[in-house]
Amino acid sequence: MASKPAPKKAPPAKKPQAKKPAARKSAAGIDAPAKPPKKLGAPSTYTPELAAAICEHIAAGKSLRTIAALDGMPAQSTIMVWLDGKHPDFTEQYARAREAQADKLAEEILSIADDGRSDTYLDAEGNEKTDSEVIQRSKLRVEARKWLASKMAPKKYGDKMAIGGADDLGPVQTVTKEMTDAERAVRLARAINDNPAALQALVAALSKKGAAK
Repeated sequence: MASKPAPKKAPPAKKPQAKKPAARKSAAGIDAPAKPPKKLGAPSTYTPELAAAICEHIAAGKSLRTIAALDGMPAQSTIMVWLDGKHPDFTEQYARAREAQADKLAEEILSIADDGRSDTYLDAEGNEKTDSEVIQRSKLRVEARKWLASKMAPKKYGDKMAIGGADDLGPVQTVTKEMTDAERAVRLARAINDNPAALQALVAALSKKGAAK
């Protein structure tokens, strides 16, 4: 007798493909923007090359907070530890960078003072008017830069005060400890980084002073 053919096996069932997650929608039904890429791991080991890069950014006018947010840069707290006397070469280089930043601020002051393009405007009737708000804002920008420059490079941009006695008395003598430029730069960095609210209060006070004039 002829043997019966073996029954054919049923083809394997196809696995359902995983669906891609739908883009997140905002309350208005608009696709939410993609999250920005996270900053790469911040280095914590000191190197002369990294210190030089930090000082270049400072001399260009960047703050420590801005520098710390850049890829490949250490955290702000790490930079402050490096400035705490452990790396004298970096501390001295940092002071020089702050002086260069003060020079940059002085150049910006001249640029702001010389730029009068927005000081006036034409009203609806074509009459030239003075824009007091723009002028007051320019004064605030100048005062803020003057203050910072005087702290970064006090020997060059600080206010000097001569104190003396009466005509029949000798001059008043005071004994003070002279800080080095490096120590002064570190102290300024700590003051700005540890208490940013104080800097904001200073800017607000300068704004009120400019508005009162």
